[in-house]
Amino acid sequence: MLTINIVTRNYIWRCNVISKELMINEKIRDKEVRLIGDDGAQLGIIPLRQALDMAADKNLDLVKIAPQAVPPVCKIMDYGKYRFELAKKEKEQRKNQKIVVVKEVRITPNIDDHDFNTKLSNAIKFLKAGDKVKVTVRFRGREVTHSSLGEVLLVRFGEEIQQYGTVEKRPKLEGKNMFMFISPNAKPE
Repeated sequence: MLTINIVTRNYIWRCNVISKELMINEKIRDKEVRLIGDDGAQLGIIPLRQALDMAADKNLDLVKIAPQAVPPVCKIMDYGKYRFELAKKEKEQRKNQKIVVVKEVRITPNIDDHDFNTKLSNAIKFLKAGDKVKVTVRFRGREVTHSSLGEVLLVRFGEEIQQYGTVEKRPKLEGKNMFMFISPNAKPE
């Protein structure tokens, strides 16, 4: 004889806020909600069905704005307009954001004066444009045993570029490269 056990499971409706999506209208599964009107007035704790009817009467949406509260807070608003305003704010924030660009200037420990001045003028050009500069001394073969020469070279580079930028990080040896960062002094033109 075959016996079948019936297991009842209680499904708990949870309000998972995924990214910036809010629960609206029929997706809200609570019995009661604290309602805020479209004008911002507090309407009190109301059954969900009544809140949905009030939103439908005004041709607006019921949006759950605070799911963690007990009872959850819902607001009557035009959800499409709300999403548009959020997108507009995000776009404005991205537009005002400044992207920091790091330009690199590579030199060797046995660089000539003319080549050094050329690299220096390139770094000055980058700093005037408002970019950060990473100055790298690359050691080849056994040159790394004389890393003090690279450090002297980077300190000299930092002193000569002082009026255009400030040394952000002192010279640091990492593997076969020694580098330092220089940030611009003035705002870009």
